[in-house]
Amino acid sequence: MQRNRLLALRAAPALAAVAASALILLAPVAQAQGPGHHHGSGFFPKAIAAVKAKLNLTSAQQLAWDNAVAHARTVHQNARESRGQVHEAMRAELAKPEPNLAAVAALADDVEQQNRSARKQVRDEWLAFYNALSPTQKAIVRDVLTERMARADSFRDRMHRHLHERGRGANG
Repeated sequence: MQRNRLLALRAAPALAAVAASALILLAPVAQAQGPGHHHGSGFFPKAIAAVKAKLNLTSAQQLAWDNAVAHARTVHQNARESRGQVHEAMRAELAKPEPNLAAVAALADDVEQQNRSARKQVRDEWLAFYNALSPTQKAIVRDVLTERMARADSFRDRMHRHLHERGRGANG
């Protein structure tokens, strides 16, 4: 137990960096979906707006934020459209007597590669934004991420217990 705690403490800085990237990188993409489009709730846009308000951005940081959000929205929309093209290609192939599933798979692979490249560009843009924050602003991001990770861990633990209890009840 003590060894696990020591390993967790050693990994904390790296984990915090990954978590910061996740919040900064993924949340604007969720924000790009608009309220009500992330699993039926507007939670992520509200959470990001709250973090943004706490950051007290300079005009240069605000411009970088706005550009990153716009880029994330564009990438998100393009990804949705390209996945729709794969879906339509699959429908067209399945309508044939002998569908060419390899062609659809190749299209899906190409689309995924393009989408992955675009997501990486957005991620790099958000990392540049994060790197331009002041130490105080980075501390705010760290604190928000720490809280969110704790909530996610708590949720995961509750779900694990719930599923374990259901499994035990079903087995006797």
